[in-house]
Amino acid sequence: MVDKQAIKQEITNGKTALGIELGSTRIKVVLVASDFSTIASGGFDWENKLEDGNWTYSLEDIWAGVQAAYAEVAQKVGDEYAELQSIGSMGFSGMMHGYMAFDDKGELLVPFRTWRNSSTWRAAKMLSKLFNFNIPQRFSISHLYQAILDQESHVKNVDFITTLGGYIHWKVTGEKILGVGDASGMFPIDSVTDQFDHKMLQKFRNLKAVQQYRWDIADVLPAIRLAGEEAGHLTAAGAALIDPTGNLQPGSIVAAPEGDAGTGMVATNSVKQRTANISAGTSAFAMVVLEKPLAQVYEVIDMVTTPDGSAVAMVHANNSSSDINAWAKLFGEFAKAIGTELTSTELYSALFNSVKESQPNAGELLSYGYYSGENITGMDEGRPLLVRTPTSEFSLGNLMRMNLYSAFGAMKIGLDILKEEEVTTDSVVAQGGIFKTPVIAQSILAAIMGAPVTVMANAGEGGPWAMAILSQFVTMRDADEKLADFLDNKVFKDVKRTTLEPDQNDVIGFAEFMKNYNEGLIIERAAIEHYPAK
Repeated sequence: MVDKQAIKQEITNGKTALGIELGSTRIKVVLVASDFSTIASGGFDWENKLEDGNWTYSLEDIWAGVQAAYAEVAQKVGDEYAELQSIGSMGFSGMMHGYMAFDDKGELLVPFRTWRNSSTWRAAKMLSKLFNFNIPQRFSISHLYQAILDQESHVKNVDFITTLGGYIHWKVTGEKILGVGDASGMFPIDSVTDQFDHKMLQKFRNLKAVQQYRWDIADVLPAIRLAGEEAGHLTAAGAALIDPTGNLQPGSIVAAPEGDAGTGMVATNSVKQRTANISAGTSAFAMVVLEKPLAQVYEVIDMVTTPDGSAVAMVHANNSSSDINAWAKLFGEFAKAIGTELTSTELYSALFNSVKESQPNAGELLSYGYYSGENITGMDEGRPLLVRTPTSEFSLGNLMRMNLYSAFGAMKIGLDILKEEEVTTDSVVAQGGIFKTPVIAQSILAAIMGAPVTVMANAGEGGPWAMAILSQFVTMRDADEKLADFLDNKVFKDVKRTTLEPDQNDVIGFAEFMKNYNEGLIIERAAIEHYPAK
């Protein structure tokens, strides 16, 4: 929407939508107009901390970040249009999976354990066998059962467990609700009922270790809602949590909270069968909406759902762009040391564009950007590692190509399994900050996929925008309108996009890189063994 007066009127009349997403490194807030265009955005940078062996964020940091990011949006809107007070609809998203456990007084029992932790392998293996369904270490039920196996004292006091997005939603609406996509990363979903699988719930109840507790698993999990279903209203207390100034008014209709995978599917218009999307940030994951079930259970493929309940095969790598960011920081410090101040855009643009002068095989450079454990390759801990031989071509372009290859290396292993399953897609859409620099990461990903890859205009900030769109689907949908139709016919009707075909030289070069990547995993394991974390 470009008409300033029309935007001002929508803000004044409370017709806008707000999306908030808490990602791994950034909390983002986006205010969206009725034509789905972005009015203003704000953000807050944060980082997880490794405390007592667990990757975590504090509750104080969560709310400080939400408030700071919202305040930035409110300031921009107030300066440009009108004071932001009433918002028509909103929605909240966070990193999927993990473990937030509360007692009956609403107190957090143990620090938030994020998806990044890889200490639940015993529980994950046991539950996968019990359910005949892949239960990754990241799933909330893995965290809960591992705490039971470890006889953690807090478990007896569990009253409610949820995800980060579900926590925010609960605190601002009073409703213990989760969108089906986010819920599918806590406990398996029955594709017929779109609820937690009752047979698996019963199998969990029957476990001897579980029967010592008074709580029932079905009671401690959130209620589930599908996209388009109302999931509560912003309370006065919730409005104060988001905006301590008191300007934000209660009453907004709130959509069911979704995980970052679900918002990724919405942001890339990839909720129909035979569509796929790739999201890249701290982690990387590929989401493929399936036409039919996979032939067997795979440890490296998670079965989750779209926000409206369709089955999705997710290949989730714990590590992706963190090492790229570390190298960028180093080169930024060097630029500053020689008297050159570069913006983030200038820095990443220069580094990524150096790939144009690189070799397709990245000069035989090899890296593992494992800042945490990597489930796909069986690494319990992370050790970022760069490996080269005396004859490797160690140039800037090859270094950056290597980092881009490595960012998707673990994910590629899972994608190859889907290829063996003859899973086909009509489109692959990519999103994430790594694609902000035009062409480079997109062309690399096309080579990795061996298929055309599309990037849309909203590739950099898709998550919170998508959550605002999900809230508008609640308030603006026609009777019986499906989410895919809403996205196709309304939201993405005029969105700009670019599609790149894979370069065959890059396809061959990446295949050579992956051969080295798979063979060199022994080096990464040795680094973990011989260089213990401090």
